[in-house]
Amino acid sequence: MKRPTVEVADILRAQGKRFLDRYRSSFDFQQVKAFRAIQNCRTAALGGHLDACPQCGYPAISDNSCRNRHCPKCQAQARERWLAAQERELLATNYFHVVFTVPHELNRLAQDNPRRFYDLLFTASAATLREVAVDPKHLGAEIGILSILHTWGQNLLAHPHIHCVIPAGGISPDLTRWVHPRYPFFLPVKVLSRVFRGKFIAGLKRLYRRQQLRCAGSCAALADEKQFRELLRRLHRQDWVVYAKPAFGGPRQVLRYLGRYTHRVAISNHRLLSFDGERVTFRWKDYAHGNQQRQMTLAGTEFLRRFFLHVLPKGFVCIRHFGFLANRFRAPRLKLCQQLLATDPLPPASSPAPSADTSIWHCPHCGTGMVVIQRFTAEEVCSRCSYFDSS
Repeated sequence: MKRPTVEVADILRAQGKRFLDRYRSSFDFQQVKAFRAIQNCRTAALGGHLDACPQCGYPAISDNSCRNRHCPKCQAQARERWLAAQERELLATNYFHVVFTVPHELNRLAQDNPRRFYDLLFTASAATLREVAVDPKHLGAEIGILSILHTWGQNLLAHPHIHCVIPAGGISPDLTRWVHPRYPFFLPVKVLSRVFRGKFIAGLKRLYRRQQLRCAGSCAALADEKQFRELLRRLHRQDWVVYAKPAFGGPRQVLRYLGRYTHRVAISNHRLLSFDGERVTFRWKDYAHGNQQRQMTLAGTEFLRRFFLHVLPKGFVCIRHFGFLANRFRAPRLKLCQQLLATDPLPPASSPAPSADTSIWHCPHCGTGMVVIQRFTAEEVCSRCSYFDSS
């Protein structure tokens, strides 16, 4: 892939001081940590390493990556390792993709209570799918769910939603057969929408009753219980958006599909079109108007404000498994699913996942994967030119 002409790090280095002067008071530790990591990623500030081609011996010194999960440049290797592990657990069946979203009135509450709000989004969507699926009127089976959290829209504003990837069918209650779906979209979307709305609103009530929701700033009015209950009444009268896609491919296709959704950040460097030192222009898809490709131009500080809205709390897990894919009994349930689908376990990935000491780039002369043979501190990187002269 062609190297992008503009990167988020370029905008940080040019506008970072002005941005921090304006927004530092509202930044938490994780946002500051992500800011510094992205700013220093692949620069001498983080040290470096000497790579060499094991085939032809071509050497090259590279600056270290920050490995922050919000950095646009550091997700490719993590994604490849994750996909290689998932390949061994995919079932020989089609898969469905279901997306759960919440009304935009809740965006501010989500930003003030990210950990609890996003936890509720995970649990309410998974509980909805499992409850509707186990109903004999719809499927009558236990299903497996892989859920992925995204908090952004294409314009970088807050848009919390969950992508759920689900094998087409499930295990019968007596554990003796694989139950195939009867609907082209797996489960009825209107039913999912109503059940999800009820579970999410009930979860908000529970958090509020336990005084676990922070109501401050633009949400300060919700500290009044009457105002909070009025918000819930308005939300209950709305139709919540649950979107389902038709079944797509088998195990090999689902890997490519998952690669588009896992380990993503709010915006990739390849969507950035230009930066003149003050204003940023990027591509975005307008879903409200037929998925039209548009361009948006923002001041550098506003672009960075929107980008850092999507830094997750420390240790927050944004890819989770539910149903028969839940960690506590995934291995025996997957084995049972494979037996019921009359298939052997899938073979390991044809190419191994890159190790911690293997870079993801290839020798420009012979195409062999480059291997790390020596690491340097930031001080040692400063003298890398003299290193090659002496060697």
